[in-house]
Amino acid sequence: MPQPELDLWHMRRALELAAQGCGSVEPNPMVGCVIAHGAEIIGEGWHRIFGGAHAEVDALKLAAARAAGATMYVTLEPCCHQGKTPPCTAAVIEAGVARVVVAQRDPFPQVAGGGVDRLQRAGIEVEVGLLETDARQLNAPYLKLIETGRPWIIAKWAMTLDGKIATRTGSSRWISSQQSREIVHTLRGRVDAIVVGRATAARDDPSLTARPPGPRTPLRVVVDTGGSLGSASQLVCTAAETPVLVAVGGKASEADRSRLIEAGCEVLVCEGETHAARLEALLDELGRRRLTNVLVEGGGRLLGGFLDGGHVDEIHAFIAPKLVGGADAQNPVAGEGVEQMAAAVALDGMEVRQVGTDVYVRGRIVHGA
Repeated sequence: MPQPELDLWHMRRALELAAQGCGSVEPNPMVGCVIAHGAEIIGEGWHRIFGGAHAEVDALKLAAARAAGATMYVTLEPCCHQGKTPPCTAAVIEAGVARVVVAQRDPFPQVAGGGVDRLQRAGIEVEVGLLETDARQLNAPYLKLIETGRPWIIAKWAMTLDGKIATRTGSSRWISSQQSREIVHTLRGRVDAIVVGRATAARDDPSLTARPPGPRTPLRVVVDTGGSLGSASQLVCTAAETPVLVAVGGKASEADRSRLIEAGCEVLVCEGETHAARLEALLDELGRRRLTNVLVEGGGRLLGGFLDGGHVDEIHAFIAPKLVGGADAQNPVAGEGVEQMAAAVALDGMEVRQVGTDVYVRGRIVHGA
């Protein structure tokens, strides 16, 4: 097999390996690594858990002495700094790897080209950019956090065929099928936080947990400007077991703040005269906490606010073959919306499939389109 085809084949495998770290490595990036002599793979690995061995070290353990003179394929530039683990560049150099093919450079300030430079100074041949687009798509949430200081926002909703998330009386259980809800629980189990508005928390009284549990236990966030989340809600009652953050406005009463804090909730005051400004403050705080993936589950006003602000990066929508009608029935996305159809938000890489009786649509937002 010609070398270019071999390189593509091995890098695709490295990307497959990297994806296995989803939900377990954040706020670190997902990274996969393959070590080969020609077509023969002698070692492969991936970053399995935050704080654990990096992909290069994981693969080098399998390759052992055979790594000398081999080619390493890695989806992200090897680190060159001492963090929770020693620098990967040192391990690569010590193993005697002759060539390293990197999908993309790491924008993390303590790496940012330093890893490639360190390998080259050691006499190792380094090539950068193979399947870079694929690697960037895989680690888009990590890249957004590094580059903007804010988390990747995933918007999710279930709606009827006529575009309603509840009837005119607020009834919403259940719109989607059991199979769709299982997908949602899987999604919940790999994110860092789940956000809902106060009205949704009051109407649906959700627990916002993943069942069964996933690799992460998400922070449960309620956007509640007035601080009026009820003390008897499931979220407040379970705050001592699973963290709950209530994002209130500056005018929320001290009595309500104290009540929520005494129940075990964390209260975050988001200053700002408008709903949009308070959402900006919340996103800044979630970014400071190094939360990588945040799932916004509704309701319509909250989802509309995120969309109006250009904050949404990914959509997961479940469409049930049901009709409820009603001019006063609730829509999944409210807010101001766009004025002209030409300005409608577009999805990229869209996937459409049937799940149980529902149609499941997912895709990423094309920002700036």
